[in-house]
Amino acid sequence: MNKTVEILSDPSALVARSLELILSKLQTAIAERGQFTIALSGGSTPKPLYEAIATQNLPWDQIHVFWGDERYVPSDHPDSNELMARRAWLDRIDIPAANIHAMPTLDADPVLSADKHEQHLREFFHSAPGEFPALDVILLGMGDDAHTASLFPHTEALKVSDRLITVGNKDGNPRITFTYPFINSARSVIFVVAGANKRPALAKVFAPEADDFSYPSRLIRPQGELWWLLDSAAGAELPN
Repeated sequence: MNKTVEILSDPSALVARSLELILSKLQTAIAERGQFTIALSGGSTPKPLYEAIATQNLPWDQIHVFWGDERYVPSDHPDSNELMARRAWLDRIDIPAANIHAMPTLDADPVLSADKHEQHLREFFHSAPGEFPALDVILLGMGDDAHTASLFPHTEALKVSDRLITVGNKDGNPRITFTYPFINSARSVIFVVAGANKRPALAKVFAPEADDFSYPSRLIRPQGELWWLLDSAAGAELPN
C-alpha cells in the first residue's frame, strides 16, 4: 500500500487539491483503459468538490460514476447521496444516463437492493463471484466516530469479506455500502476529511495499534494508493 498524507491550509485548498488529484487519475485511466470509474462519498465535505468537477471540460461519455454508500431513502429524498451529487455535478453536465450507477433503494428489503447492485457491478466489471474489481478512484469521507462509507463501528457490515456490497446500519437505519475488501481493491482510495471534530478519530486511525472494529477507517488498506487529504483543522494534531 502506497500511503500519502497531505494537510491543506483550509477547505478551499482541500477542494483544489482533491480536484487536481482526481483529474490526474482520470487522465491516466482514460489513456490506459479508455474509461474512468469513480465512487463518490456523501456528506457536506465533498459537495464543493463535485461543483468544481462540474465546471471541467471532460469526456463525460468515458466516465462512470458510482457511490460508495447510500442511505436507504428514495433518490429524491433530501438525505440521498445521489441527489446531492446530481444537484452539485451530474445534472449540470452532459453525461449518458447509463454512466450513472446509483444504488437501488426502493426494495422492501435492503438485502435485495444490495444483491441487485452487486450483480450490476459484476456485470459492469465482468468479474466472477469471489473477484474484487478495481475502481480507479474511491472517494471516502470519515465521521467523527471513524466510520467510512456506511461501515460503522461494531456493525455486521465490518465482517463481510466475500461480497462487493452489503447492508450497513446506522442507529437501526439500513444503508447500502461497499464492503471494505471491495474498497481495498481500488487503484486509488482518497479520503477527504475536514474539521477539528475529526481529530480524535484520526488519532486512532493513524495510531500504530487500535481496534479496527472500533475505528473502521483503519480497515481501509488498498492494494493501490491510499491518499489522506486533510484540512489544517482536521490534521493539526497528527505527527509529522
